[in-house]
Amino acid sequence: MKKITFFFAMMSLTTFGADRVTTANGTLEGTMSNGVRMFKGIQYGQPPVGDLRWKPPQPVENWSGVRQAAQFGPRCMQASIFGDMNFRSNGMSEDCLYLNVWTPAKSMKEKLPVLVYYYGGGFIAGDGSEPRYDGENMARSGIVALTVNYRLGAFGFFAHPELVEESPHHAAGNYGLLDQVAALEWVKKNIAAFGGDPNRITIAGESAGSVSVSALMTSPLSRDLIAGAIGESGSLFGTLSTIPLDKAEAAGVAFAKSIDAPSLSALRAIPGEKLLESSSKRQMGTFSVTVDGYLFPEPPLSIYLAGKEAKVPMLAGWNSEEMTYRMLFGMNEATPENYRKIVEKQFGNRASEILKLYPGDTKEQVIESATDLASDRFIAYSTWKWIDMQAKSGGKPVFAYLYARARPEMRKEMGDAAPGLAGGVVRGTQAKTAMAMPPAKGAVHSSEIEYAMGNLDTNKVYAWTPNDHQVSKTMHAYFANFIKKGDPNGPGVPKWPAINRGGMRQMMRIDVESKAIPEPHRARHVLLDEIAR
Repeated sequence: MKKITFFFAMMSLTTFGADRVTTANGTLEGTMSNGVRMFKGIQYGQPPVGDLRWKPPQPVENWSGVRQAAQFGPRCMQASIFGDMNFRSNGMSEDCLYLNVWTPAKSMKEKLPVLVYYYGGGFIAGDGSEPRYDGENMARSGIVALTVNYRLGAFGFFAHPELVEESPHHAAGNYGLLDQVAALEWVKKNIAAFGGDPNRITIAGESAGSVSVSALMTSPLSRDLIAGAIGESGSLFGTLSTIPLDKAEAAGVAFAKSIDAPSLSALRAIPGEKLLESSSKRQMGTFSVTVDGYLFPEPPLSIYLAGKEAKVPMLAGWNSEEMTYRMLFGMNEATPENYRKIVEKQFGNRASEILKLYPGDTKEQVIESATDLASDRFIAYSTWKWIDMQAKSGGKPVFAYLYARARPEMRKEMGDAAPGLAGGVVRGTQAKTAMAMPPAKGAVHSSEIEYAMGNLDTNKVYAWTPNDHQVSKTMHAYFANFIKKGDPNGPGVPKWPAINRGGMRQMMRIDVESKAIPEPHRARHVLLDEIAR
């Protein structure tokens, strides 16, 4: 009897214990930390190398035996661009289609809600191993959390006529987004083995990750795979907007010519490191999201206007200081005269309307208005546009936020480090340039991530205060509640009203004292929307 009891105990440990899970492709062995089971570096697509470079991700081949899942996979090919990125990945490689799972489930029967998080970085940088995205604290809140790697830059968004010709869909580009779709399909197929519910998948992301969420909600390849969506600062509708396929093809041909690659076979023969070096010299946005006829059968805006987006609850918003006024002025003096000239040059006959909503009669007012205008044009407007359209046709509750908690001071031991333009941390020459900039008064771009994910302690740069931990507790609770039930409200947090299409719009202002407020800057966004048409 003792032997039988021991046998079943060991079988239970193998099936539901800390270390092993059997997926559709084979068995994985992970690790455990503080009651959370972690499976890192799970392959969800074949290495996109050789003839698979610039093709949609291909399914993983099955394996026998037990595959280790204790280390993050390689990050996708990228240059070192953003100072706030801290990687724990196993190097860098084109072979980068890996995801990571954190689960609190003790068995396959628990059917916990699922979070799939896509990193930011302008579609040119980022990785699922970054500590700020770590899923352990989400798992402690009763959620199966994942981060996903996807191809970037020239590797993820390159288009070319020969790619269109060889594609069965007559499409090219968007490979990074197709990676995200493939990862979502993997989750749908396998997450039950980790104790997750494949019918309760919420997708989320910040910046380019938020743009990705808006794309996945739009595309017919993915919009039926999700139950909820979270967007933190950014959408396709003005941040990293789509371009027509013919324009993307022309850009691809020009790039190929610039590196003396006369054919697709020649392009695929270029070593990854050399391709990265050549493509990194191009400006951000050279390799853009494309209306390819496959991922997007028509422009995303048209899909939304036709009401064909995902009909799911959504939580989205932006930060109070997404960009510095220096994006308008450069290093020129922020005077009323200079401000007026900049606005007149950029907005032409609509300049007077802009100046009415973004006034600049004194230097102090110029700095405040230019900061608001730069922030709105960079990312706040596009997020507002997305929220506005989802509320009109999504048919499900939409919850909007304005994140306003400014980061505390940096720790003294950081030395000559300084915050970068978008809230990252830089050193050396970059730090000297950043120190010449005025300190942020509001919440800068990307600063909410650690708060929302419950990961303040993973960031050793800032001297977090009890108030910061309180804000994190509140924001994390909102996110966890939403992931669980499509509604951020719950015990211990201020009431967050959904957007009411028939009345005044409201947002949740998230700060030390979080509270619902009337939408503060609708007139600004409506004007920018009119100008954008």
